[in-house]
Amino acid sequence: MRILIVEDNRDILSNILDYLQLKGFVTDCAEDGLSGLHLAATHQYDLIVLDIMLPAIDGLEICRRLREDGRNDTPIIMLTARDTLENRLEGFAHGADDYLVKPFALSELAARIEAMLRRIHGKNRRRLEVADLRYDLDTLEISRANKPLKLNPTELRLLEILMQKSPAVVRRETLEEALWGEDVPDSDSLRSHIYQLRQAMDKPFPTPLLHTVHGVGFCLAARENGR
Repeated sequence: MRILIVEDNRDILSNILDYLQLKGFVTDCAEDGLSGLHLAATHQYDLIVLDIMLPAIDGLEICRRLREDGRNDTPIIMLTARDTLENRLEGFAHGADDYLVKPFALSELAARIEAMLRRIHGKNRRRLEVADLRYDLDTLEISRANKPLKLNPTELRLLEILMQKSPAVVRRETLEEALWGEDVPDSDSLRSHIYQLRQAMDKPFPTPLLHTVHGVGFCLAARENGR
């Protein structure tokens, strides 16, 4: 499950990220309204945790913009210090699905997230498949030829993108932006994660799935058709 956290208080944000990652969620984050709106509008998330009081654009406006065209129905849990009935009704009127008042226990936030995801997804599991490679987006379980694979959160996101686009070629720049936004660690970071992904999903098996298209990017396919 992939969750976006939009919160400008760095201590609160760090605590939420650490706790949810320990619970097995893949997380992205933003510390201001504009960045949060951009991520929410251009990436696919299972749920958004959204603070109301944000720099640039507040959470209510973000929620309104995501809902206004009727195409973004990602569940949203609002975080706020405002605890009046009018405040809660305003959040719901803008499209929020749930409302959590600060200060809150991280265990309660996680419980609300899990309950909402159960209601929305129910028994309908979301799976990606390329050849004998399987990725369950709900449980984050990956296997190839029925053999479980272990990947870190960055490699999980990288694999998700490549599988969703398969068999098309995904440009290096597209992958770097999806993984790190404008803060790409260094020129070798993507190469390192591609190498680790190959070690996990190709090296133990006779047929490679991950292919390099030199000077362009990478593709995931049962046979090398990206050149």
